Formats: sequence, structure tokens, C-alpha cells
Amino acid sequence: MAYQIDLAHSQVQFTVRHMMISRVRGMFEKFDGTFELDENNPAAARIEVAVETASINTRDEKRDGHLRSADFFESEKYPHMLFKSSRVELLDAEHAKLYGDLTIKDITRPVVLNVEFNGSAKSPWGTTSYGFNASTTINRKDWKLEWNVALETGGVLVGDDVKIDIELELVKVAEEQAQAA
Repeated sequence: MAYQIDLAHSQVQFTVRHMMISRVRGMFEKFDGTFELDENNPAAARIEVAVETASINTRDEKRDGHLRSADFFESEKYPHMLFKSSRVELLDAEHAKLYGDLTIKDITRPVVLNVEFNGSAKSPWGTTSYGFNASTTINRKDWKLEWNVALETGGVLVGDDVKIDIELELVKVAEEQAQAA
């Protein structure tokens, strides 16, 4: 069964250390994906997500511009980060590990997302929605996001580890709609 992202109720966020003394949080405002989920066999899920790198928002336009530049995402040359699932490992009724490949700047590396199923609900408009959150931590240097500055007091300006947090509300696509697509 096909599902679509309810963008008004979903987020792709990240956290990274700044000067080794605080954390900067940001998000990507534009993303989309395809989700094929079988309610009777969740381990057979197939997921692909594209995130627009230029849609980064850390609440600081100067920093966001730097993140879009060749020092980081090179958004003009590489407009999307892509995730494609390879398998699902069910841990229990609400938890799973989602294995897949993350591509940033044409570099593809395996990642594992810790996924929590938050349940389902039928909306007042007759649609059925499913809630998930997922998280992982990656080392940005694995994707050649290497820019940094050494600090006079020791350490660096930007941490290597990036925590990724995803909140998704997926809406079941009506069978007629899925067949038309």
C-alpha cells in the first residue's frame, strides 16, 4: 500500500555541536518520498526520501548560505540528499531498525535509523494516518562535509557528529489514487 508524507505534520531535523560548548539545531523545509508499507508485513517496507539541501534552515541566513555553499552541501550542484531503504529489522510491535543508503554529494554510505511506530488514526476527513519517528547519528566527514576551523582554546567550530531526527506522519493513499499514479 502506498503512503504519502503529510508535510504539515512532518519534519527532518538535525543537531550538531558548535564550538564544542553548545548545539545548533536546524531543519530541512522541503522533502518528499515514496513509502510502500504492508500492514501485515512491516518488514517488507520500501522507502525512498529526497531532501532538498537548499531548504536548510538553522534560523541564521548567513550560516544557512554557508551550509548551501561548496564548503558543505554544494546545493546548486547537489540539490538533494537521498535515502533508500534496503531492509527493515523489526524489534517489537513499535520499534524497528531501518537499514538503507544515504547519498549526499554523490557519496553513498549505509546508515541505520532507529524507528518508533507511534500508532495510527483515522482523520475527520476519512483518511488514515500513521506516525513514525526515526533517529540516527552520522559523521558528516563520511560524506565529505569537512569544512571546519580550529579554535584558539582547543577543539573545532563544528562537531563531526550530526544527530538526525525525523518525525513523519504518513497518509494512506486511496487505492484509486495509487493506481492512477
